[in-house]
Amino acid sequence: MPLPMTSNQVLDREFLEIRAKILDLAASFDRLDRADGSVVGDPRQSLVQEALSVLSSTQKDRAEQIQLLFSHHYEDDWQEKFNLPSAAKLRTRST
Repeated sequence: MPLPMTSNQVLDREFLEIRAKILDLAASFDRLDRADGSVVGDPRQSLVQEALSVLSSTQKDRAEQIQLLFSHHYEDDWQEKFNLPSAAKLRTRST
């Protein structure tokens, strides 16, 4: 069983990928800044800012928190809202 990597080993392995992703984000924000119009008040912009806040925190579960931030909350009646048959109805049809 391999031993877990040290934090220095993880950084050695992932530094270039992290750097590339940060540069990609910076380029996206630069494009937004140069574009005509404004995204002030757009809920997606607020979500991005909140995600950046989570990312810059020291929480141990940042990936989970960001995933939850961008996810819809589960609703039991989602199939009805999208006019889809439930799994039970599909089982009944196939028998």
